[in-house]
Amino acid sequence: MPGLPIFGTVSAASMVPSKASFKEVKNIPPEPSNNAPRVSQIMRFGFPGLDNVRSLDDYILSYDRRNRTAHWVFEHLTADFVAYNEKVDRSKCDFAEDESIHPYFRSSNADYKASGFDRGHLAAAGNHRKDQLHCQQTFLLSNMSPQVGKGFNRDSWNRLERHVRNLTKTNRNVYVCTGPLYLPRKEDDGKMYVKYQVIGKNHVAVPTHFFKVVVIENQKQELSLESYVMPNQPIDDKTPLSVFQVPPETVERAAGLLFFDKLSIDKLKTINGKSQVWL
Repeated sequence: MPGLPIFGTVSAASMVPSKASFKEVKNIPPEPSNNAPRVSQIMRFGFPGLDNVRSLDDYILSYDRRNRTAHWVFEHLTADFVAYNEKVDRSKCDFAEDESIHPYFRSSNADYKASGFDRGHLAAAGNHRKDQLHCQQTFLLSNMSPQVGKGFNRDSWNRLERHVRNLTKTNRNVYVCTGPLYLPRKEDDGKMYVKYQVIGKNHVAVPTHFFKVVVIENQKQELSLESYVMPNQPIDDKTPLSVFQVPPETVERAAGLLFFDKLSIDKLKTINGKSQVWL
């Protein structure tokens, strides 16, 4: 089963996550109005963390200075925001250093050159079609992580991104948190190690895995959650996305983040497609 993280005693096969991974919240936070600041719309259910948070025009990013990539990015998608827009042309976008980040901690295009890795979007360009500036901002290198190209970034990861976009066709709101993971594995000496490659003169970290945690609000304002972990390696494109579904607490423990902390887990109708029954 590829993509399932090994973390302590947490079982990726368990069907129901622990309530302890969510705060007890009595009411679902109301949906912000269309005139509300974009950040309040995106972060309706809370911030996973507050380390070096940056607000872009259409997504929010927490930057990891040590690894020269993001801790997480957060997006709010609707059918209107992801719809085809002839005024937005991805081919006119250029990968660019994020000049808001101190030069000591930036990644550069030179880091990726001849590395064998793609500049992989965390906030996907295809999610931001409302305005050309929104699309261009997804090409900031702070929004990139080194990803295996063939078999991952251009294939299975792209398939997951398309799945998340397609959720907007039948749902009112889709909230997406995406980020890298650096997971341990057992070496020949029987001990567990966290090992990952770095690339370029800036030593940009190559994640071992990537996650997406998604909250979906349907037209009846009922909430569901899907969470995925995929290994940063070639994956057979015939592999069902459901293979990579894990309980959200597994991702929280591995990433050191608490997702959607303004949302009580008992307000979710389903998690990874399974109905939740609370005793």
